[in-house]
This record gives sequence, structure tokens and C-alpha cells, in this order.
Amino acid sequence: MAGIRPRPNQTNIREFTVSRRATAVRGARTIALAAVSATGALLLAACSPTTTDLNYDPSDGAGVSVLGEENRDLRGINLMVVSAAEGEAGSVLGALANKTPDDASFTLQAPGASPITLEVPAGDTVYLGTETGEAVLLDTVGAAPGNYLDAVLTVGSDSKEFQLPVFDGTLPEYADHLPSAVASPSPAGSPATSPSPSPTE
Repeated sequence: MAGIRPRPNQTNIREFTVSRRATAVRGARTIALAAVSATGALLLAACSPTTTDLNYDPSDGAGVSVLGEENRDLRGINLMVVSAAEGEAGSVLGALANKTPDDASFTLQAPGASPITLEVPAGDTVYLGTETGEAVLLDTVGAAPGNYLDAVLTVGSDSKEFQLPVFDGTLPEYADHLPSAVASPSPAGSPATSPSPSPTE
């Protein structure tokens, strides 16, 4: 019977068929898991808040809400002082926001310095230290650059203490904000934000 071919091993055929089926099942499961993961990532991204909507100050300054963290209608945004050294004058940078329907008078106080008062119209924001904003000078900075001032921001009968950071001109973005002169008695006609010398006889 040399002309009759031997029948293939049925066991090997079954093992090969089962192996192919298992590989196909694993591939389908992998694709399904990848699809579920991608869908989950998209859902999480959709549910996550936009970073610009978060209540934080994106730069080096400090944020303070006069009415408390739950009420941000009256607040200081990204506030900081730029000064050459402790005991010298410093430029105040940042912004003051008033989301109330009434005009508000903000007062910034820091140890050893004259209080600074600025008016902020209803529903408006006043920027400090920018080309189109208010130039505000703290006559004496009671902390060295790299430290903090124990400052207070007040509106009417409400006030909030906060840590006001002090910077110098080391960083290029702050170098142009250094005051042009150190704190000293000012001549007549000095800005309202600087202390006026006492009249002499």
C-alpha cells in the first residue's frame, strides 16, 4: 500500500485550530480594552475643569480674597512687590478686581510702609504696574527680596491678611519694574501713593 498517503494527525489539527481561535480572541480583547481606555480618557478630559477656570494665581504673586475664599467678588490677583533691597521703595504689581455692583476702595497695608488706597469701579479690574494700569509705589519695603511681607488688603469693614512676596530685578521680567529712586522725602507734587513730607516752619 505504498500509494496511500498517511492521514494527518487529528490531534495536531485540533491544537492548531484552537491556538488560532485563542489568538483571535486575545486580539479582539486587546482592541476592545484599547477602545474602552480611549473612551475613558476622553470622558475624564471632558469632565476636568479648564486650568484657566481654576482659582489660583498663575504667576509668582499672591492672591487674596477680601471676603474669604468662598466669595471672590473683592480680591487681589497675583500681587507682588519689586524692590532693590529691604528698606527701599518697591513697585506693587498685580491687579485688584471688584465684581460687586458698587464701586470699591481697596487699601493695601504692609509693615513700615504708608497705606496705599485705590478706587476700583463696580464690575471692573484695575491693573497695577502695567503700561495701561496704575503705577503704585510702596514707599518702604520691610523685607528683603526673596521674602514675604505680612500685608493686609482691606475694602470697607472687611480685610484679609496675606503673604506679599518681594522680588528684585534678578529676573528679566521684573527688572523694568524696579523703582527709579530709593525711598526718600519727596518734593511737593509727589504722587498720592507716596508719603508727603511734613511741612516745616
